[in-house]
Amino acid sequence: MMVKQHVLFTLYSICGIILKDILAVSVAATKNKVRGAQGQFPLVQNMTVTEGGIANLTCRVEHNDNTSLQWSNPAQQTLFFGDKKALRDNRIELVRATAQELTISISEVTLGDEGLYTCSLFTMPVKTAKAFLTVLGVPKKPEINGLTKPAKEGDHITLTCVTSGSKPAADVRWFRNEKEIKGAKEVNASGKTFTVKSSLRLQVDRQDDGVAYTCRVDHVALTATHEDTTQVLEVHYAPIVNIIHSATLPQEGQYLKLECVPKGNPSPDPVLWTKDGGDLPDLDHMIVEGRELTFTSLNKTDNGTYRCEATNHLGTSHAEYKLVIYDPNAQKNVPDHALIGGVVAVVVFATLCLIIVLGRYLARHKGTYLTNEAKGADDAPDADTAIINADGNHAHAEEKKEYFI
Repeated sequence: MMVKQHVLFTLYSICGIILKDILAVSVAATKNKVRGAQGQFPLVQNMTVTEGGIANLTCRVEHNDNTSLQWSNPAQQTLFFGDKKALRDNRIELVRATAQELTISISEVTLGDEGLYTCSLFTMPVKTAKAFLTVLGVPKKPEINGLTKPAKEGDHITLTCVTSGSKPAADVRWFRNEKEIKGAKEVNASGKTFTVKSSLRLQVDRQDDGVAYTCRVDHVALTATHEDTTQVLEVHYAPIVNIIHSATLPQEGQYLKLECVPKGNPSPDPVLWTKDGGDLPDLDHMIVEGRELTFTSLNKTDNGTYRCEATNHLGTSHAEYKLVIYDPNAQKNVPDHALIGGVVAVVVFATLCLIIVLGRYLARHKGTYLTNEAKGADDAPDADTAIINADGNHAHAEEKKEYFI
């Protein structure tokens, strides 16, 4: 009996210890569960997507204890509760649903999908995290307006480039043959998107004929490329004419070609050749083919002024070429006028110098002479006696000086 009671006491003691351990483990697990739930927060990230693209929304929780996750749209409509779809929208699909993650995708995103999306973790209390979905509006291909074809030289025109549907507002730039030029920009809001217009004012001239004007649109939604439109400007202008000759010093018997080169738009064809204000003479050695006037063998009768005239609906222009046939044999018999002129100039210069030197010499050297008049000559009976008397009195003669210049 004593042994039986001892065994029973031992069993009761063992059961009490086991029960105590079970209760302790249960209390600890409950505390850890509450502490774990209180320490869990859903993690999300903001998302930017281009209109028409796909947006993936991911909500994550570390060490979740099978508490449900839920995604809601900006209108607070539940999209997915765990792996259960709540909203009938074929664009929204489940990507992944686990205890630690809930990822959904929205395809063919529109501007209306933009807003704040909420991920909820259903603990006590419920914990939430919000992610903002930004939708970029793609700008439409630009259009160029205001280009009249053709424009006339001197016209004032305004080219306008317009693109719409961008979000945020697009950047519009102008290029003239790939060289950037500045335009006047204007931005207008239209709902959630923007319409951008850029204007370019021009006074066209002949240098603009055939020039490509390009309107280019840059935008963050156009990551790898850009949208652009190009228009080629056509300008009509009056012709200008130039004559190209094949010989610098045309000689008798030589071949000579005169080419009329007009530049105008529309092209001034055909051109008109004249000589000395009249028609070209009908000569076998003078040939007109299109814009070219050819002399197969020059002679002196071909000397004269040749004119090429070009005309289009905006005006008329001309160029002239004076033909003087060079004769090398005649040049040998012609005196050298330059040499003769040089010799004459030297002679005239030397004569002038001699006159000036002689005049200065006479001005600086004064001449003197003596006149002897014998005293008492009036009393001499004749000239011989007067001279003899004068010789005798030569030593006492009075000197008279006369000066001349």
